[in-house]
Amino acid sequence: MDNYFDVTLTEDELRAISAVGLAHLGDAVYEILVRTWLCAHGKATGKGLHRATIELVRAEAQAIRAEAILPLLTEEELAVFRRGRNANVNTIPRHASRAQYGTATALEALLGWLYLRGEKARVNELFLEMMKVEG
Repeated sequence: MDNYFDVTLTEDELRAISAVGLAHLGDAVYEILVRTWLCAHGKATGKGLHRATIELVRAEAQAIRAEAILPLLTEEELAVFRRGRNANVNTIPRHASRAQYGTATALEALLGWLYLRGEKARVNELFLEMMKVEG
């Protein structure tokens, strides 16, 4: 692979990546979208920018936003979401419940999977819907 900014993996390559691996990448995809959204909307500056990012990327906030997009997901996307939710994670943050963390992990796995498929427009579509949610 020569260009990691524009990645498209085959279905076999995607299946070879664990749900935790997809979530790991999806976490970064979501965070860069949130940071871009905050900067583009002038929502915060300096220390406030970091705090605003944390508020949006923490598991509880991700879980709320994930629930909002569930009705929009295709069957294939729902299967990836369930795979992420069922991932075997060992550490759960103190401020999140196991259910919230599982849902956040599922969202991250979905975003990682879509990103690696080259479906950036779909990632953006879902992100825009998530950002309509308060909380």
